Amino acid sequence: MKALSTSAAPGAASAAGPGRTTLGGHVLGQLVRLAPVAGLNDADKIAYGQVLMESLSDSAHRPLSLPPASPSFISDDHTPVEFSLAFTRDADPHLRVLVEPGCAVGDVAGSGRVGLSVIREMAARWDFSTAQLDAVEDLFFPADPQGPLALWYALELRPGGVPGVKVYLNPSAAGPENAARTVREALRRLGHPHAFDALPVAAGYPFIALDLGSWATPRVKVYVKHPRMSADDAAAVSRTTPGLAEDQVTTFFQLAAGTVQPPGRRAGERQRLLRRPALTCHAFTDGKATSPSGFTLHIPVRDYVRDDSEALARATALLRPFGMGASALRRALSALTPRKLTDGVGLIAYLALAHEQHRQPRVTAYLSSEAYAVRPPLTLPLREAVSLP
Repeated sequence: MKALSTSAAPGAASAAGPGRTTLGGHVLGQLVRLAPVAGLNDADKIAYGQVLMESLSDSAHRPLSLPPASPSFISDDHTPVEFSLAFTRDADPHLRVLVEPGCAVGDVAGSGRVGLSVIREMAARWDFSTAQLDAVEDLFFPADPQGPLALWYALELRPGGVPGVKVYLNPSAAGPENAARTVREALRRLGHPHAFDALPVAAGYPFIALDLGSWATPRVKVYVKHPRMSADDAAAVSRTTPGLAEDQVTTFFQLAAGTVQPPGRRAGERQRLLRRPALTCHAFTDGKATSPSGFTLHIPVRDYVRDDSEALARATALLRPFGMGASALRRALSALTPRKLTDGVGLIAYLALAHEQHRQPRVTAYLSSEAYAVRPPLTLPLREAVSLP
């Protein structure tokens, strides 16, 4: 592929003809505009933009006037790309991009083959091992896989052009009834024989993620689904020692989900999320440990606000207690789209609070590309999004 210039990058749409925006042109322009928010320079934009375009392959040149080549479940409108900004105190936010590299393939098995090929090309490019992925390949890539995905990758876009690489795999590839068994066996093979027993009760395991490449402490992460979660439930499912203070978790949940106790409600009454369920993520780094080294709570804020203006207000309110400002997030939203925040919901898809041992808490906003559609504002009364036990 030809080298990209940062000034010409948004013009990648011309591959489809005058006035016909392509998927690659859309997401590449977003990456270029987002990069300064995270302190990335022109050389970083070029390097990461090239990787993004290469991994999207033929999909990069597909006009947005056509529907997605296949329904990617990375986002509600099936765009196979999502951005996120991770905030910590007194530092530039970290920019990440999540991609489904096999999005143009019509079946899950083929998508998995493409995804594995892309990861191995990255390993050769940045000189890292795929031994962890190789050890569990047969578990997650059976001959006739099930589920909505085979492999996604995420890049943490660091200054200098060498990212942190993560792969996301589907524990239900051999059937949802086998997901728990697949997670347990994967953790055992990856050197964490006690990890499965440290997980909370789960309604499902949507992902398992592996850190590949350059990480100070590589993690294996298990994601757990929690329908009808309450703030008290959220505080109870963390297994890290030491962990976040219970009031930090409950406050985050209440602000992100909009379940702050209204005046007059009796103590002990708990509001539970009725729409899209919350997720938790449990990270393991030490094979001898009997508890996770990290915990993240993910709230699907887009299902609990009227529009993105309200989502931004909630993000601003929850960043403040952790000593973080929202100016970078506002700049990022403007970099993604010129539309008014009141014109849609889902630009901010998830808000997450993360804790890792010996590190400051981290707040992450997951940002939709909206290449194909803007979800209209919610019109139902928001009180219908939650219920009492």
